[in-house]
Amino acid sequence: MTKASRRRLLAGTALWAALSATGGLGGCGSLLPKPAPAPAQFALDDPAPARTARPPPATAPTLIVGTPRAAAGFDTRRIVYLRQAHELEGFAYHQWVDTPAQMLAPLIAQAIERTGAFRAVLRAPTAATAELRLDTELIRLQHEFLAAPSKVRLTLRAVLVDVATRRVLAWREFDTSVPSASEDPYGGVLAANQAVSELLTELAAFCAQASSR
Repeated sequence: MTKASRRRLLAGTALWAALSATGGLGGCGSLLPKPAPAPAQFALDDPAPARTARPPPATAPTLIVGTPRAAAGFDTRRIVYLRQAHELEGFAYHQWVDTPAQMLAPLIAQAIERTGAFRAVLRAPTAATAELRLDTELIRLQHEFLAAPSKVRLTLRAVLVDVATRRVLAWREFDTSVPSASEDPYGGVLAANQAVSELLTELAAFCAQASSR
């Protein structure tokens, strides 16, 4: 290497070091992809006011509430929406804190307990024994943008079973729709919670009536 080449190499190295030290190469960082923002997370809840149920009669049965199963496409934390029939999509930056089926389990037990129709309401799995068991399946929970205003549709199938005989005592499919207050994910979340509240009221009454037959 000639002296002239060595001088040019040293000069280039010094210039690179100077630019690095002064932030002259900071623009290169903008070429890197920015990390995606963390999705906003939402919960399902029952806004019904808590109240003390009347003491159940001594002959009232004990009920075990199983965790709801979820139909295909709905066992997910994604907030599912439809822009056209049969095509399920999920919001990219909005999701549930847990799967809807998991969030519904304690809400179902609390709503039924408030009826005062059962000596105890337990959640599965449990080692306790009970006369009755409630099994449910989440058929759908989806924000439908098929017409204006959009709406949230919630469908749940419930089966009340005699534990000793495994005989089905009663079953029903609950379906409720609530218009969304706004055409965005948050409007759908509010509508979903209202739908949950309405469905729980019907489900609790169904269980109380079926158990008394």
